[in-house]
Amino acid sequence: MSQTFGVYGGRYVPETLIPALDELESAWASLRDDDSFRAELHHLLTTYAGRPTPLTRVERFAPDQRMYLKREDLMHTGAHKINNAVGQAVIAQRLGKKRIIAETGAGQHGVATATVCARFGLECIVYMGSEDMRRQAPNVERMGLLGAEVRPVEFGTRTLKEATSEAIRDWIANVDTTYYLIGSCVGPAPYPEIVRELQRVIGHEAREQILQVEGRLPETVVACVGGGSNAIGMFYDFVPDEDVRLIGVEAAGAASLGTGRPGVLHGARSSLLADEDGQIMDAHSISAGLDYPGVGPEHAYLRDTGRAEYVPCTDDEALAAFHRLCETEGIVPALESSHALARALDCGDELVVVCLSGRGDKDLAEVLNYKPGSQVEPGLGVST
Repeated sequence: MSQTFGVYGGRYVPETLIPALDELESAWASLRDDDSFRAELHHLLTTYAGRPTPLTRVERFAPDQRMYLKREDLMHTGAHKINNAVGQAVIAQRLGKKRIIAETGAGQHGVATATVCARFGLECIVYMGSEDMRRQAPNVERMGLLGAEVRPVEFGTRTLKEATSEAIRDWIANVDTTYYLIGSCVGPAPYPEIVRELQRVIGHEAREQILQVEGRLPETVVACVGGGSNAIGMFYDFVPDEDVRLIGVEAAGAASLGTGRPGVLHGARSSLLADEDGQIMDAHSISAGLDYPGVGPEHAYLRDTGRAEYVPCTDDEALAAFHRLCETEGIVPALESSHALARALDCGDELVVVCLSGRGDKDLAEVLNYKPGSQVEPGLGVST
């Protein structure tokens, strides 16, 4: 039975894909608690990917708070995406799949997928919008060096939404030989659960680490939200701790949780940017990883139940936090993470843990070319 999160999640896919999803669901049910799978994953994450990552206190960045960063930027490939890519690559191997496809926006998931495919000797094809290829040229080059084929997507906004649509088309056409390595906690069941379980190592480590250094849990945990994989990974082990406030930060021009409505996108029901007729609206963000008009269904559920709150951040605010962290701590954050940093500063709480989901090397061209004041108003999609 395909998993739902309240009224969200499920499967809304062509009949062609149902056998592949059933196969994946069956494999995941047996693997998630399998000792050999968990041992292989732990070995790869610790000896290849770089876990555990540290907590770093940022006293100069946040002099009025006790703020810690969970340093996923220190992972191999420079972001949290490798956690999920490693795990799904092992699953693909167990299923006997030799051809891997993926979608990518900011390029970090594409790089992580290309990395694990190189490690395991798998064919790798990554779909990426041509606008994102322009914005994230260093990651496109890295994928090529790692042996992946990057296929540009030239329709619509030429960003993550269209790249995902094209990857799904490929999957439908090649379902028997291909494993679709989804990069976020989106898509048809069981993908949202799989990605969450592979990313929850972030929050599991962070919870243990903050108890060790501070002797108590944080008042607030903050993470950026596009599709939402780093956020659900960061939040999940804190969900039972009702006194811990969970804040997800969306790009103001892609606030599908803040201003969206229920609908179906890329195989699952969630909260989407859509007009009154249900047509998907275009999303905007200076961050290629956040300009997605939907979100993982579990985040929509956490919003509806009140367990997590989701707030917007403009391009200007994210850029200000980006520069502040660079100049006060010597850490260059990804633009995605900069949204979380901006809201963490003004959350009003003393002890705060922020997921620094990735490093900002990939974003330098966008940062240097940015013109202040060009952001979109909160919750408004952009037509192109």
